Amino acid sequence: MTNRMSRGEFIALVAMMFATIAFSIDSMLPALPEIGKELSPNDMNKAQLILTSFVLGMGIGTFFTGPISDAVGRKPVIYGGVALYILASAVAWASSSLELVLAARVVQGLGAAGPRVVAMAIIRDLYAGREMARIISIAMMIFTLVPAAAPLLGAGVIALVGWRGIFVSFMLFASIIVVWMATRLPESLAPENRRPFRLPLMIAAVKEMMTHPTVRLSILVQTLCMGLLFTMLTMVQPVFDVIHDRAESFPFWFGFVALISGSASLLNAALVVRLGMRRIVTWALGAQIIITACVIVLNAMPLSEDASFALFVTWQTTVFFMAGVTMGNLNAIAMEPMGHIAGMAASVIGSIATVLAAAIAAPVGLLFDGSITPLTTGVLIMCILGFGLMLHMGRIENRLPA
Repeated sequence: MTNRMSRGEFIALVAMMFATIAFSIDSMLPALPEIGKELSPNDMNKAQLILTSFVLGMGIGTFFTGPISDAVGRKPVIYGGVALYILASAVAWASSSLELVLAARVVQGLGAAGPRVVAMAIIRDLYAGREMARIISIAMMIFTLVPAAAPLLGAGVIALVGWRGIFVSFMLFASIIVVWMATRLPESLAPENRRPFRLPLMIAAVKEMMTHPTVRLSILVQTLCMGLLFTMLTMVQPVFDVIHDRAESFPFWFGFVALISGSASLLNAALVVRLGMRRIVTWALGAQIIITACVIVLNAMPLSEDASFALFVTWQTTVFFMAGVTMGNLNAIAMEPMGHIAGMAASVIGSIATVLAAAIAAPVGLLFDGSITPLTTGVLIMCILGFGLMLHMGRIENRLPA
């Protein structure tokens, strides 16, 4: 690999693969009002399903892409995923109904799972130990810039060619990835290291994880944390547009919040060795319960428009920050007892949590009624449930022999 691609180029390519998901979700946020007016004028709130339908497809794809790449190699799975992604983008671009766009977005999510999941497997193939961790860290630092810039890029495309142009940008983005990878990156998994795809093994892995109390609880809490994050993503644009009449400045505010909350991973890295993963997750959920309850109380008071807007942006930042602190730790907690089936477990955990989170976020997002009450109430309930599950996890761990 090093004869054809430098380490810096490899990191850039991997970061671009990681960014497929964030770009596909966040760049759509400014387009929701236009899509709602054109494809669902009688119920514009349904345009939010464009986000959760993609997440649903991505979650399903995550279940299969890792194990399939173990069987046939990394590059064929990425080729297939990108082909699905581009085809679905073309269908969404040409669609005249919201239902067809939603179906295309599910397929697009299936395709996007290919480069996103397999990119991590490629890193594991080519690097090990601290060098692997370093590559992942640098790639993820680059990746964190995408959510900040994606809404602004989406707004720019809309201003130039309309909301359908965003799907053209998806096709161009994916084409760059696949051409770059095809011409510069050799296959990283040698044929002798491949393992056949066996569905019974995946089913057995699911059963094993569901019977392990810590893993089971971690997946449930991860589902709730992802659910509240996706709920915030589906509702944040309507809150800016309908409640605060700030649709034009939304991409800038979203980028600002994303950059600030992106520092959560740095804080977690500094604290996790000293405090432990479970304690950080528990404290973060507890803090979010207090913050969200305060927001609900303050929002019931007669605030000025500027004060109300500042309150929401501050709260939005804390929600994104909490997700950044908890998600990695919850995944690590679930993976720790599953070292003997690490690759399979990573796919299964990611798939289950993502699909269930989308199932939670979609109906909650449709409850938007011109106020932030459904959003704050939904987040508060999910945080309380997650906090209770983490306390239960702590009691289980305390009963286990040292």
